[in-house]
Amino acid sequence: MRPSCARPLPLAIALAFAIGSPALHAQADSAGARPGDTVQVRIEAQPLAQALNAWARQTRMQVAVRQAAVAGKSAPAVSGDLSAREALDRLLEGSGLRGRFEGNLATIEATTAGAAVTLQPVVVTAQAARESADGPVVGYVARRSAAGSKTDTPLSETPQSISVVGAEQIEAMGAARLGDALAYTPGVDVAANGTDSRFDWLTLRGFDLYSPGFYLDGLPLRNIGTWSVWQTENYAAERIEVLRGPASVLYGMGNVGGTVNVVSKRPTANPQRELQLQWGDHGRKQVMGDFSGPLDEAGTLLYRVTGLLRDAELPAGGMRDDRAYLAPSLAWRPSGDTRLVLQGHYLRVRSGVYTRGRRAEGSLYPTPAGTTVPASFSSAEPGFDHFEQDQWALGYAFEHDLGSGWTVRQNARYGRLDVDLAQVSVNGYEVVDGSDPLAPANFRRATRGVFAAREKARGFAIDNQLQGTLRLGEWRHQVLLGLEHQRSTFDTVARNGSAPSIDLFQPVYGQPVVLPDPYQDTATRLTQTGLYVQDQIKWRDRWVITLGGRYDTARTAVEDRLSEPAASTRVSDHKASARGGVVYLAPQGWAPYVSYTTSFLPIGGAMDPATGRPFKPETSRQYEAGVRYQPPGRNDSYSAAVFDLRRQNYITYDPSFAPRQTGEVQVRGLELSAQAQPLRALNLVASYTFTPKADVTASAKPEEIGRQLIAMSRHKASIWVDYRFASGLKAGIGARYTGSNRGNGEAVAPHKVPAFTVFDALLGYDFERWSVALNLRNLTDKTYIANCDAYGGCYYGEPRRATLSATYRW
Repeated sequence: MRPSCARPLPLAIALAFAIGSPALHAQADSAGARPGDTVQVRIEAQPLAQALNAWARQTRMQVAVRQAAVAGKSAPAVSGDLSAREALDRLLEGSGLRGRFEGNLATIEATTAGAAVTLQPVVVTAQAARESADGPVVGYVARRSAAGSKTDTPLSETPQSISVVGAEQIEAMGAARLGDALAYTPGVDVAANGTDSRFDWLTLRGFDLYSPGFYLDGLPLRNIGTWSVWQTENYAAERIEVLRGPASVLYGMGNVGGTVNVVSKRPTANPQRELQLQWGDHGRKQVMGDFSGPLDEAGTLLYRVTGLLRDAELPAGGMRDDRAYLAPSLAWRPSGDTRLVLQGHYLRVRSGVYTRGRRAEGSLYPTPAGTTVPASFSSAEPGFDHFEQDQWALGYAFEHDLGSGWTVRQNARYGRLDVDLAQVSVNGYEVVDGSDPLAPANFRRATRGVFAAREKARGFAIDNQLQGTLRLGEWRHQVLLGLEHQRSTFDTVARNGSAPSIDLFQPVYGQPVVLPDPYQDTATRLTQTGLYVQDQIKWRDRWVITLGGRYDTARTAVEDRLSEPAASTRVSDHKASARGGVVYLAPQGWAPYVSYTTSFLPIGGAMDPATGRPFKPETSRQYEAGVRYQPPGRNDSYSAAVFDLRRQNYITYDPSFAPRQTGEVQVRGLELSAQAQPLRALNLVASYTFTPKADVTASAKPEEIGRQLIAMSRHKASIWVDYRFASGLKAGIGARYTGSNRGNGEAVAPHKVPAFTVFDALLGYDFERWSVALNLRNLTDKTYIANCDAYGGCYYGEPRRATLSATYRW
């Protein structure tokens, strides 16, 4: 296996400290390298020792330095087309050190006369540090992930489509939300419900990701399709991973389209400190900080603290959009065999509600009176609408090497989430002139509804794993055995009623809104226990066979407290899941693969009136074939995948409105993806999704067959390019194209949601320890409809968002 490109954790320095060497000799592949050769250098502001290691790696020179000379010193950011000598001079500026060259070896010594010292003959060789599945991504191209295997596996050996978005790409794109970060990822629709300030509404391969939820560090952030949706914070993410297709063999009950896993930033052995200030539209002011390093001289105890504080307003109504987040973590490594990481986070959201929903008449197409509702209209009542969320979680990741190739791991987390939501939204048009249905007056005022909910969610998850390596002749088996348990509770009170109507063209806000009586008061308990096994088999370093199986027991209990007397429903489901895949590791970086995988999802305690028994879980299955290409010696990655995905056994309703478990949806498509570095200073991210079929193929309601249950565009494409100039200037431009679609359930037929293209941009400048950037999403402030739902409502996409940031690293 070819080593991946170096990550910014200098192995040379780590080894030097470990053996107590008084000197460090960092060595790169220096064949033919000379101090005067011009190379593209890109070194971030960081500790000097770490910067010197990066310099040696990028210039293909060697460097020798006494540890004491660089201890506690920092280096500024250096970038551009420079000679090795010029780049080193800039790194050492103000440090009291200089570089003395002998061939391709630079010896770092004090600038004071007579202070030069002779280094001891102890030499440490630095090689490229291997990327890890829970560590940072070097540039925009990830080489490894655990999302598709629960083991630290090269992407080229995983027989399923995976995309990874690293922290560097998140920062460059100015991605404030999860959907922002995944906007250039194939198969993902980040505007399934238009603009929504509360949650990230995403679909993957045509299926909703909202429920049963996302994952954080491999453990579930479970929800049951209601309003307590666990949130993550991009600034605290090391990487965001998208596994496309069913994955119950790894995670138990799950979504048909795939899984999104956010990997948190972890403590680092090298000190790093960062402060960032942001200013943006609507009075946005935000401060963020990220601090990490060792707590003891031996480096066995490491810490990291990431956080942010925001004071802002939403784009309409003057409603606030405030947020506070804090994520401390502590890593303890008492020996080379044992590692324990404690992780926690706290989130507080105090916000209004900003959605851009309209009736199709008056947005997608004119009303019968020929009028169109202004896109700037907001149905919210600023003094009433609110969204408040308090969330915290505490967990750990434990790992111990048992020896002889066997490792035991245990990951666990407990969290609590409280949500208080109230909002006013548009229902339809108020009839003023009953004598003339087409009178303009009948399309001037909108009827509104009020919705409110309070929900408390509690969640616990623990995953126990035993991983080992066995060799049988030419066959290498990496075996994983696991036992996972999840337990979640949801306490929900929801209200729904009418609110005062409003003039769509001259709205007057401040009308009194009365909360109706609850229509839902339930307590839900969900538990799942799964036993799984996986074998990753490698033969002759060319063939990789992945086989997996899992058996789950899932129990759902629902208590309806509005019933007289209170009614309870309990359902127990048992389901087996499987996956099989084959990868061929061809020469020159090619890796074609085929796979088959399944998933299941319990149907929340619903009963079948025809049998008097609970409905069985929904199921899904997927066939996929694809190829990855990672050219040797280049920081590029390309992939292509074709798939046939089916959701089966979901509930549909016959003409008499009786539920029947007969539903099936089939999605077939092609996905192309590229993350490349055509030039040293140029980054490219591109994707294309072709979905010729995404239709209902079976339903108890015949007219649904052939329709799209969730809208999918036939064509979807995106491209992002950014370039960093030698002067420190950086610029980027992105385009996201979404083709027309038929809307959810084709409720707006014969009309279609038009195709649209939005642009994003970056303009920034790096100097010394500072980085300044202006990010613009929807650069041209394009007004467009992102989607229409199955009830005749349509949703506008996000207007332009501008963010100016200033980051200081030391």
